[in-house]
Amino acid sequence: MIKAAQKTQATSRRDFLKASSLVAGGAFVLPRFSIGQSGASANSKLNIAFIGVGPGQGRSNLSQMRNENIVAFCDVDPAQIAETKEKFPDARTFGDYRRMFDKMGNEIDAVGIATPDNTHFVTAMTAADLGKHLFVQKPLVHNLYELRTLCEKARENKLVTQMGNQGRAFEGMRLIKEWFDADVLGEVREVVAWTNRPHEGYGFRPGERKKLPAAQQIPEGMDWDMWIGPARMTGFSEDLHPGYWRGWWDYGCGGLGDIGCHTIDIPNWALQLGHPEKIEVELSGKRNLVYTPSGSVVTYHFPARNGLPPVKVKWYEGPKIPELAGEFEAAQVAHLAKTGSDEKAKRYADGIFMVGSKQTMFSPGMRPNSPRLFDEEAWQDFRRNPTPKTLPRVKSTNITEWIQAVKGEGPTPGSHFDYAEGLTELILLGALAIRTGKNIEWDSKAMKITNAPSLNKYIKPKPRKGWEEYYRS
Repeated sequence: MIKAAQKTQATSRRDFLKASSLVAGGAFVLPRFSIGQSGASANSKLNIAFIGVGPGQGRSNLSQMRNENIVAFCDVDPAQIAETKEKFPDARTFGDYRRMFDKMGNEIDAVGIATPDNTHFVTAMTAADLGKHLFVQKPLVHNLYELRTLCEKARENKLVTQMGNQGRAFEGMRLIKEWFDADVLGEVREVVAWTNRPHEGYGFRPGERKKLPAAQQIPEGMDWDMWIGPARMTGFSEDLHPGYWRGWWDYGCGGLGDIGCHTIDIPNWALQLGHPEKIEVELSGKRNLVYTPSGSVVTYHFPARNGLPPVKVKWYEGPKIPELAGEFEAAQVAHLAKTGSDEKAKRYADGIFMVGSKQTMFSPGMRPNSPRLFDEEAWQDFRRNPTPKTLPRVKSTNITEWIQAVKGEGPTPGSHFDYAEGLTELILLGALAIRTGKNIEWDSKAMKITNAPSLNKYIKPKPRKGWEEYYRS
């Protein structure tokens, strides 16, 4: 049982942090910029802190921010801190993000977060409470309550935000949108997407897992309690940290949470998908409440909206692939044979088709790097006579886009939280369908599952003791 003093400290955390900033700076203002204050960084660079600098996106994202002032970074694993410190020797380091804000709250303008999904919410809410602009890796949070709460806080404090689905800033994303808007595809009522996850790919290990991994010795100096955050406690395991947590439902959102934020982002923006009415799921075997299974198929049903017809979005997870992927490979073989080319047809680990009444768009890979039309002859003709480029381009990365927006030097980032909220909702609902093996009928306004009320417990899971602060409303 938590002692009364500990409870008081937990419930007053946000007030304490704000008070710390007030003492240090004389006033607490939302938001507060180094670029608007005196000092070395005034009117030039942001003071950025980063939480979660492990392999994968964390250290990579931080490196993309290196032209700003990296004043601090935080990780529960001292091994990750040591490796990152070599690149950012002047930054202060912490094992606990709360201590970082206690000590440096008034020196930080913006915060990047690339922890496992289960701690996105608590770290982001702490930063948002202090008025810090936010870059948060995808998926934005781990459950739907966290999603609504964080996005509302960001709006309330007028924060400049960005979710880390970098394809939203790509040229290919804008091309697809322009093609659809110019009626190149015609009416789109069907979308088909796939990934090789969780059967293969970074962050997943092959084989079925029916229970949480056996506990191993915690590495020296590592704060495992902090890594677990509000999720239920389990022992340290190399099957969780540093790179294999995504498949475990308590800490990640499976293959859909990993790749769907990239791939499904394409039709979400181009077709203005909005909220699904129903999500259907097909599992290859029995449901697994502990670890995401391979071979799942999720079908989203979206109603007519903004003059567009109803659309069905079908998502395949490895090793399953859609028939259209095989058809495209066969079309490549036929085209190469016709031209006498020595090239070989490509088989893609990820991709998406938007099936139109006039043409079908195919974007290979998990992000919109090189979209094209399915039909080879139509594609070659279209390349000679492309549609006009009507949308503004992002001339940098999604991270630079966010930094420029924080400084007031650029427009609102493409994956700002008001946009990312809808995309993340789709991902979390699909992941929940895979986790439970149940179809979902969704009332987005009421934030309720209407056909299977027993699933509503997953909308706002009960946090572990000591982590209740941001789950009280």
